[in-house]
Amino acid sequence: MEEKNSICSNWQGDQGIESDKDNKHEKIAVIPLNQLKDFKNHPFKVELNTELFELMQSIENEGVLAPLLARPNPDGEGYEIVAGHRRKAACEWAGITDVPVVIRNLDDEQAVIAMIDSNLQRENIKPSEKAYAYKMRLEAMKRQGLRTDLTSSQVGTKLENPTVEVNKLETSYDDEGKWNINSQVDDDKKSNIRTDDLLAKQVGESRNQIARYIRLTNLIPKILDMVDEGKIAFTIAVELSYLKEEEQYELHAVMEIEQCTPSLSQANRLKRMSQAGNLDMDAMYDVLGEEKPNQKVQIKIQAERLDQYFPSNYTDRQKVELIEKLVKSWHDLRIQKR
Repeated sequence: MEEKNSICSNWQGDQGIESDKDNKHEKIAVIPLNQLKDFKNHPFKVELNTELFELMQSIENEGVLAPLLARPNPDGEGYEIVAGHRRKAACEWAGITDVPVVIRNLDDEQAVIAMIDSNLQRENIKPSEKAYAYKMRLEAMKRQGLRTDLTSSQVGTKLENPTVEVNKLETSYDDEGKWNINSQVDDDKKSNIRTDDLLAKQVGESRNQIARYIRLTNLIPKILDMVDEGKIAFTIAVELSYLKEEEQYELHAVMEIEQCTPSLSQANRLKRMSQAGNLDMDAMYDVLGEEKPNQKVQIKIQAERLDQYFPSNYTDRQKVELIEKLVKSWHDLRIQKR
């Protein structure tokens, strides 16, 4: 255990180092893990998977290459992690008790934006994580005073004068310690752009797509888990997000009993029925009980298994027609024998 704890030894001499870089008072220190609290309502899940195991092995071999980012805990003692939840979990897995941390004084809005940005750089992000991340970041941006009179909507708006913009660049590192370069929009430009349009530019999504992701936060946890697991498609989930909470719980029960999920057209019908006040469990059974195109039984035969029986000049269509004709003849012959 002592050998593992010494992985952070390269940072021991940095305790208490302070700087005023970019006019932000901060310091780098080695902090015990038990003094680091998770960020409140952190939308990104830390799972014990292969990626975390590889990160743990990397930390065991090379140490914590990039310090965590934290702020003084606003709710009490210790510090609140802004960026580095996966690094903290990997250190706990490796038996490391102390980690290097950049301690910076951030208000709630600054902390939320920094926390979201550091995690959005990850390759694999679940729909639910994006949904709550976009919602938290948009709300934080609005609280900072960026066009608070406007809100996101399903209908997109076109930029009045879409031109190439030259913005300042700033560097940061993500939750795995990888460095990123981000564009920083000048304050005078921010004042002339919608908050959701600004967020769309910063994260590389369309304004409509961000609005759709935020809609997912209206889903009950059980259905949102099905979206994360790929059991319900994203576009279908957006439609189901318009159902009332009680209706969603009833729908989840029906889906479990029937062992099926709605198609996009069925989800849209459920949405319209809910808005009209005509949706109950009986209606859900009727809608989900309808046969969907992808539920029809399909028999597939490898072509090479039958090619030897067809003339070489036969097209695929001729082959199918012949098979259908032969099966029909066989069926008629069985009827005659009866």
